[in-house]
Amino acid sequence: MDRNSESVVIIGGGVIGIACAHYLNQAGYSVTVLESGSLAAACSYGNCGYICPSHVLPLATPDALREGLMSLFDPSAAFRIKPRLEASFIHWLWQFAKRCTKRQMLETAEHLNAISESSAAEYRRLLANEIIGTEYRQSGLFYVFQTTKAAEAFSATARTAAAQLGVQSSWIDGSDLGDFDSTLKPGMAGGVLFPDDASLRPDRLTEQWVSMLKGRAVAFREGVRFLGAKRSGRLITAIETSEGLMEADHFVLAAGAISGRMASHFGAALPVEPGKGYSITLDRPAQSPRVPMLFPEHHVGITPFDSGFRIGSMMEFTGFDRSISRRRLDQLRASASHYLADDLPKSNVEQWYGWRPMTWDSLPIIGAMPGTDNVCLATGHNMLGLTLAPATGKLVAECIQGQTPHIDPSPYSAARFG
Repeated sequence: MDRNSESVVIIGGGVIGIACAHYLNQAGYSVTVLESGSLAAACSYGNCGYICPSHVLPLATPDALREGLMSLFDPSAAFRIKPRLEASFIHWLWQFAKRCTKRQMLETAEHLNAISESSAAEYRRLLANEIIGTEYRQSGLFYVFQTTKAAEAFSATARTAAAQLGVQSSWIDGSDLGDFDSTLKPGMAGGVLFPDDASLRPDRLTEQWVSMLKGRAVAFREGVRFLGAKRSGRLITAIETSEGLMEADHFVLAAGAISGRMASHFGAALPVEPGKGYSITLDRPAQSPRVPMLFPEHHVGITPFDSGFRIGSMMEFTGFDRSISRRRLDQLRASASHYLADDLPKSNVEQWYGWRPMTWDSLPIIGAMPGTDNVCLATGHNMLGLTLAPATGKLVAECIQGQTPHIDPSPYSAARFG
């Protein structure tokens, strides 16, 4: 069906907004993407570039509750909650704590597995046929452990994921790590390899994707701030922006961590909190790990790009804090040095922070906005925005077209918040 007469305005120019633009353009809609800053400059830019269908466990786990409480007294904790006397944040924390059970964890994992598998399949198609030059590699993701206790606990979780969700992995003993990757220090307990995971350089992905979509007549407008919405009954007729009113037949809210604030202009409430993360990008070391790695005991990940080397992590619930902590950046380096045999390059090529859009149940928010008939949500992707972008864009296009969705969308609906 030719839908060129119907228009869609997407609020948010990160990887989620770009993915929505791709599938809506493919469906025949006239698409405009608005971004208040620069395209894909926030969490879509400085992340570690993992496409990780293995990452099905939510943030809300039994251990997370204990770590969060301990972090109240430890500013250096990798997972840190800074006390804030804000009613919405206190409510968010209460709802998060209620979900830190094994039963809830496994139920959420099933829903994350469904959308992650869909997204991974879409990426394979997109990166093989349409988007090139992203430094994409399907070399797996390797979780490395210093202690036997941590390794055994994670291995039990990996076995559960394999049995219940089909997530495949293999154990590599500490005595064999040197053969697997000689850049790791000796004496590690071992690691778990998830072979179906992949990685790419996220800034290269968004640059190439935007360039391709511009060639297909998608309009991208940077530096345009969203200010409000005009309503007629259940329809949003236009949005107010820093460049005036913009009318459209459909709207998509894909603004990441600030989506919660924006949703109030549409008469909706979304429990999205900013979870601050950091990364540093270095020159590629002379002896670089051959696959991306996670070091769960220190909550740090590394990615050896063809054109550099990135260390990223941390989860700080500190509100919309714009500072870059030198202590945190040094902590990233120090954490990685526990595992890597060689010294890292001394200077940072680039340092970054971003606000991840965190929901209390660790699931994204995708689908119709409550109280409206022509606004679709695509936000709340927690730490998996890059991983889940294609499946999200596909679900949004199906929602707006009124098509039968390719996976069950109900777990991601905003209706779950009541």
